[in-house]
Order: sequence, then structure tokens, then C-alpha cells
Amino acid sequence: MDSLGYNCFVDREKMDAAIQDLGPKELSCTELQELKQLARQGYWARSHALRAKVYQRLIRDIPCRTVTPDASVYSDIVGKIVGKHSSSSLPLPEFVDNTQVPSYCLNPRGEGAVRKILLCIANQFPDISFCPALPAVVALLLHYSLDEAECFEKACRILACNEPGRKLVDQSFLAFESSCMTFGDLVNKYCQAAHKLMVAVSEDVLQVYADWQRWLFGELPLSHLARVFDVFLVEGYKVLYRVALALLRFFHKARAGQPPEPDRVRQDIRAFVKDIARTVSPEKLLEKAFAIRLFSRKEIQLLQMANEKALKQKGITVKQKRQFVHLAVHADNFHSEIVSVKEMRDIWSWVPERFALCQPLLLFSSLQHGYSLTRFYFQCEGHEPTLLLIKTTQKEVCGAYLSTDWSERKKFGGKLGFFGTGECFVFRLQPEVQRYEWVVIKHPELTKTPLMPPETTSTPAVSTEPADRLSPFLSARHFNLPSKTESLFMAGGSDCLIIGGGGGQALFIDGDLNRGRTGHCDTFNNQALCSENFLVAAVEAWGFQDPDTQAPSQ
Repeated sequence: MDSLGYNCFVDREKMDAAIQDLGPKELSCTELQELKQLARQGYWARSHALRAKVYQRLIRDIPCRTVTPDASVYSDIVGKIVGKHSSSSLPLPEFVDNTQVPSYCLNPRGEGAVRKILLCIANQFPDISFCPALPAVVALLLHYSLDEAECFEKACRILACNEPGRKLVDQSFLAFESSCMTFGDLVNKYCQAAHKLMVAVSEDVLQVYADWQRWLFGELPLSHLARVFDVFLVEGYKVLYRVALALLRFFHKARAGQPPEPDRVRQDIRAFVKDIARTVSPEKLLEKAFAIRLFSRKEIQLLQMANEKALKQKGITVKQKRQFVHLAVHADNFHSEIVSVKEMRDIWSWVPERFALCQPLLLFSSLQHGYSLTRFYFQCEGHEPTLLLIKTTQKEVCGAYLSTDWSERKKFGGKLGFFGTGECFVFRLQPEVQRYEWVVIKHPELTKTPLMPPETTSTPAVSTEPADRLSPFLSARHFNLPSKTESLFMAGGSDCLIIGGGGGQALFIDGDLNRGRTGHCDTFNNQALCSENFLVAAVEAWGFQDPDTQAPSQ
């Protein structure tokens, strides 16, 4: 180490331009909350030597498996694994998926050391099958390590973390792909303008979002990644989602009025992230990231689990290598009396990622099955989720994504009762496209409000459970909803069907599927989806079919 704390792996001249070394030399705080504040503020970001001390401390405190390889293991095995090969010509482990080692101001010796460390990790962690972020993590850690062995130990501790509910690095294709799907879900909810642009210019928007980890661990400059990693070591994986969402927002803002070419959007985002230092400082990036009001870590973990389950049902396993799993609405086998293929693809881009893997399955059509609500229920029961499409006699088109099986209505003993989850949303397609999600997505503080007393009037009932049981991502059979006007999603009786409640109804359709009305409701905070009172021309309900099993999703 030199006087500034740089080791023999670092190109000193490049470091002077990348990260200055002007900050404090010690850190005395021990409280987690204070550490969070200091990490976000960049307390140790301006001192290379202090950052090395902090990383050593934070990584040392990670709960790990009983037998986790340490520096002495590296010293024992590196000679046998590397042999007589030049470190610069060493092959990378298969699990990095052809990811290149980012230079991050490392000199040739440092870049070779990263390859050696990765091969030794592959030797000690045979269960890792897919981990494209690891080269960047090791390259960054090498900056703040005394030698290769210490860097190896730090990386191993991150990989061997066994704290319940805490994930630091994806180590299988199943975990990686479900993280990509989860990121797509979050973009869909928290970056709607950017998502709309991605849908417009991408044939498969899921392929764009599959790059999200590459933006962070590959394209992001060292000065920015180091600041992100500071906070990541303290706060965990959720920080990575935050920063990636912020990057997408900055990209959308930078390209306002200049949409990318359809076949270049992925390259354009990567190029923007690579050059982000020209327009966005690390501080500004983190400020934007933490201004995004995400759901809790628990909620995101539940969403990740649901996405993993959907992938497992498609046959993706922990040992799986990379595989193309994204699907779209296919023009050759899709026909609707209400929407075009392009419109259905737009709707499909809004649904949760785990169901976007499925193909649309027509369950009910008023033109085929008749204008009967009873027949509508009969055709839809057993399917979860479903998509409701309505065309009025004025050629207006609107609808709703409904998260829960319509058979749930029977639990209310013949009375009109609300059910469903916060994944429900309503929309209109004609005369203009507009989607309205659950109001709590933009105002999560509403879930903290006290529960209302049980209803004593004839208004539809809802189940009453504490708000901390709420999950907007999973179906109602897993979590009951709080009794509030902001959580009235779907209700069905023999004489009417209602979507959205509280202060009005987003959609109301009578038992003959003949007349309907729409207006503002508290649950979706929506405007009227079409003419306030309308006559129905056609109604369709669509399910979600797994293309591999030809079975409806449940």
C-alpha cells in the first residue's frame, strides 16, 4: 500500500482522476442507523484508506456458512489452479456468462488477479451456476484489499452469506432471471413514463430489463459503483433495485424527445450509463435512487419468491444455464373482437412479470357465450389472474387486470363482497391509453393508517386483517386485505360486477352485460374509463396459459 492506501493492483494515475483521497481516516460509529446515514452521505467515499477499513469491517460482520473459505485457503489452492498459465490468459469461469472483467482503474496485474480469484472461487463454490455480477464485485474489492487472498476472502463472505432473508449476489440463473422479472415489475410501477417508452421501442421489453445488473456491475463508472457499493454493504440488495430504477429515470429524461431506435435501445442505455459521469454525479444518482418510495424489503422478497415459483413451473432450475424464457403475444394465434395484437402486447407489458411469461387464453366472449354474467363467472372460475376487456357501443375500449379467481366471491355467502389484491389495475385503450394502478403504489403510507371499524351497512364487505399482513404482489388466498376504501378491488354478485370501490366505482356492469357505468374510485384514484354511462358492445375475459404445459396459470 502507498501513502494513499492504493495497492499494487491499482493504476495510480487513473485513480487520481476517478476518486480523490481527501476524506477522514477513521470511523468510530457502530449503530446501524448511523452507518446508513454515513454511507448515503459518502462519509468514507473520499478516503481510499478509510473505505478499505470500512469494507473490511462490514464484510467481516456478514453472517456466513460455518465453513467459508478464507485467505489461507486461497494461498493453498491458487498455485494448483492457476499452474503455469499467465494470469492475463486465464479463462473465466463459465458462471460469469462471458462477462468481461471491468478495468476499474486496475493495472494489468490487477486484471490478472481478478481472473485468478474468480477461478479459485469457482473451485470453492461448485454450486454457483450463474453469477455475471461477480467479476465487477471482485474487481472493486481488489481495490480495497491488501492482497489477492484478502480480496478472495471478502468475495467468499459475500457469496456465503446465510442470514435469513438477506441476499447479496445472485448465484443461479433462476435467481438472476427472477431478479430481472422483479426489476421489470418495479419499473412497471415506479417508472411508468420510462416503461411506456421501453414498450414503444422494444419488441421484447423484458430483454431490456434483463440488462439491469449489467448497468450496475459493468457499465457504471468506478466512482459511481463504489458509492453504490458503500450503501449496498450496509442496506442490502434493495439498493441495487433503487439505483437501477434511478438510472432508467435519468436515461428517460436525457432522451426526452429523442426516442432510441428500436434495435438499439439496449446499447443506448448501456452507453448512457457508461458515460453517466458527464451529467450525473454519484451523489445525484443516490439522491434520485432514495427518492423512489419502494415497497418494503419484505414485499420485494415476496415478489421475488413469486417470480421464482413461476420460473420453476416453466422448468427453470437452480443449476440452469442461461435460457431464453421471455414470451410475447403472438400474432399468428391471437384474435380478439375488442383489441389488436399491438394493444394486447401493450396490456401484457403492464401485467406482473411472472404472468407475462404466459400466453393469452380466451375464457369468455359475449359474442360466443352470450350476454350473461352467470356464464361469465362459469367460464372464468378456476383461472387466476384474468383480464377483463370491454368495448362500448361508442367504440370506447377499457378494462381491468384482476388478480384473483372470481370464485372468491362465493365466500361472502351470496352478499356482494370485495376481494383481490393490489396487483389489480384498470385501464382504457380508446380513445387514449391510460392505466390506473392501486393508489397505495404511489402512496404507500396509506397502508399505515388505522383500520376502519367493521361495516354495519349494506355496502360490500371486505376481510379485516392488520395492514402489515398486506402483500400487493401475491393472491388473496395468501394475505387478507385491510378494511379501507383504498383496498376495494373486485366484487361480483348475481346482478352486477364491480371493479374498484370507495367514493365511486371504476367499473360497474349489470347482470345482463348490457349496461355499465364508470367514474372515480378511491382504490385506483382514476378518472372515468369511458363515457360515464355506457352500453356494452362486447365483453371478453382472458386467462394466462403456460405455453409449455398448455395449462392455465393459477
